[in-house]
Amino acid sequence: MKKTLITACALFLTSAATFAQLSTNPDKFLGNITTSYNNDVDTHGFIFSDYWNQITPENCTKWDAIEPSRGNFTFGNADKSANYAEKHNFPFKYHTLIWGGQYPGWMDNLSIPEQYNAIVEYFDAVKEHYPDLEIVDVVNEAINEPNAVHAPAPYRAALGGEGRTGYDWIIKAFELAHERWPNTILIYNDYNTFQYNTDQYIRLVQALRDAGAPVDAYGCQSHDLGGVDRSTFEAAMAKLQNALKMPMYITEYDIGDSNDSNQKWNYMQHFPVMWEADYCAGVTIWGWIYGNTWTTDGNSGLIRDGKERSALKWLREYMQTEPAETAKSPYPEFKKEASIYVHPAAMKVAKKDVLPIKVRATMATKTIEKIDLYVGDELVATMTEEPYIAEYEVGSSTGTKTVKAVVTTTDGSTYERLARFNVANGSKREPYGETVPVLPGVVQAEEYDKGMSGVSYNKVLRDNFTTTSLKDGAWMEYTVDVAEDGFYIMEAEVASKKSDGLLHLSEYGFDDLTFFTNFTEVPNTGSTTEFKTMRCPLIKPLSAGRHILCLNIDKGGFYVKSMNFKLATTFDVPGTVEAEDYFNGNADIVQTADGYALGNVTADTWAEYLVDVTQAGKYSYEATVSSAVDGSKFSIVLIESDGTEKSLATVTVPNTGSNDTYQVKSGKIRNTIPEGQQRLRVKVTAGNCNIDKLKLICTETGIDEVTRDDMAAGASYNLAGQQVDAGYKGIIIRNGKKIINR
Repeated sequence: MKKTLITACALFLTSAATFAQLSTNPDKFLGNITTSYNNDVDTHGFIFSDYWNQITPENCTKWDAIEPSRGNFTFGNADKSANYAEKHNFPFKYHTLIWGGQYPGWMDNLSIPEQYNAIVEYFDAVKEHYPDLEIVDVVNEAINEPNAVHAPAPYRAALGGEGRTGYDWIIKAFELAHERWPNTILIYNDYNTFQYNTDQYIRLVQALRDAGAPVDAYGCQSHDLGGVDRSTFEAAMAKLQNALKMPMYITEYDIGDSNDSNQKWNYMQHFPVMWEADYCAGVTIWGWIYGNTWTTDGNSGLIRDGKERSALKWLREYMQTEPAETAKSPYPEFKKEASIYVHPAAMKVAKKDVLPIKVRATMATKTIEKIDLYVGDELVATMTEEPYIAEYEVGSSTGTKTVKAVVTTTDGSTYERLARFNVANGSKREPYGETVPVLPGVVQAEEYDKGMSGVSYNKVLRDNFTTTSLKDGAWMEYTVDVAEDGFYIMEAEVASKKSDGLLHLSEYGFDDLTFFTNFTEVPNTGSTTEFKTMRCPLIKPLSAGRHILCLNIDKGGFYVKSMNFKLATTFDVPGTVEAEDYFNGNADIVQTADGYALGNVTADTWAEYLVDVTQAGKYSYEATVSSAVDGSKFSIVLIESDGTEKSLATVTVPNTGSNDTYQVKSGKIRNTIPEGQQRLRVKVTAGNCNIDKLKLICTETGIDEVTRDDMAAGASYNLAGQQVDAGYKGIIIRNGKKIINR
């Protein structure tokens, strides 16, 4: 259990006075940041923990500082703050994962699919280094409306762009963070929303909340508040909370003023309002040493020339008052007990429709007894078992409806979370035809679900679907029945007279916004009437059953005729892998005398194959290849079911005289291959070559062979644990060892 520390008094190097930590409230922290770009904690002769009991790195946890070059992660400076917080037993906040500022410049040189991969790699690296973060600013300054103070992340298309909700990219960032830190307080953070873009900020956070995104709190940076009186500030605080009904953090409070009296006046106006609000979980001041803050001349600092300024002296006195010491917080002891996210299946629905609503709810230390779900004042359901899903029969009245989940735990505690949906006049969603398309199978692009704009489609019209190119941000949803679990490949028929179109396939599930394909560039087919097939492997398996798949048009200007969903080929190993039947990759396919092959593949070309290894052991390979140059090479890597990668071999391709002349190159696999469903990756590392097929031959199973006479020598069992006699053929177990009788 983490509690606020009251540190021993420290003797300042520059003063004879001694001080105790400012906040004694066990539930609200009063934090600060590292000093300037030096990442200093104790600084200028003063001890950080003698004042503050929470720390946020000002710059060294921003992406450009963590990953200055691709794949080169540096946490040394961030660790100064993290280790300091751990030593002093108070919260460390990671600021920030996704932001339009201070991201690495190399991101601008990547394609959108590569940008997404880089984001995932960054999140994974932070998770590996900091597995138990307490508080994270997941997304920072993302308002994308006229007159926004800052521009949102320019790489937001890589996270899905606007998508169906208008804020898909932010929702996806929170889902990625929640996957890695399910018990962490996840914050959306923005600039001084008490004065600037207040309505836009409310719309954004409401949209995240209403879409069921795992956002736990909203952060208000609180810069530029100089001159705002108490009543004005109270009204701004109330407006935000009345609209959002969520925990708040004051994340970056500072008053830049060289006049001590002015700074003190502002602290007196604002700070009690912030601190005493029971929905405010903590306050982080943005700098404390004069001359070493980001404001003009660093004039927001609270210590100048080795002495406390008037605002800090007043703050110390205020923090010793009863209202400050007993102020309530939504996160007692700085911890999140309840993670509750309410997710209506749609944010817009037709009247008299049926709307499924799911509550995602988990507790850190308590046990859920029940969840009461309300729409307005109507109790829709009382749920006691997961999944917490109820169906609401929408009435005939239109407008915005408020959903409330009340979670009651076995100790009698209650926790609430709100969401909203909009009821509109229009047709209810239903599949396009009487028969729902079955996958594997073909889906015609213009046969998206019936219903209203904003419910089953956006920015498209069926009447002119084939005569008007798809627009940026358009999307169409398709109800399908998946007949068989597995990885699929979507082959889309597209036409375009340019090559910068972009699409991806997704599904807006209750528990995640799932990207089923990478962001795939639409090729230039020569004209808007010349259709060609583009290959979009699904990067996650589809489960059998009904799905509503969404075709997202990230950048338009092209046409789509149909989508053919095929089960990806799974190759048995030992056996032969046909190179052209790859599941995922970027290789071109060419025709050969007797079929197809990967053609003219160069460095950084890769292809992945689904394989089912039926016999574990040591292997050799026979690769049928060709090349018109010397020095071509490719690597073979095995990706096991848990994601572990094993290097199997590097194949040097001989110069066969031309790419149309094939030879068989053989060699040994350097690692044993285990049984089970896995992936095989082929990646070209040098030169230019064609790859036709790859035969994998098991050379040693690691299982001893026995004769019938040996079988009779002792008790033997099959792999099901049943005793077998000497006539049994196949793998048996004797004395705990696998052997084989042929």
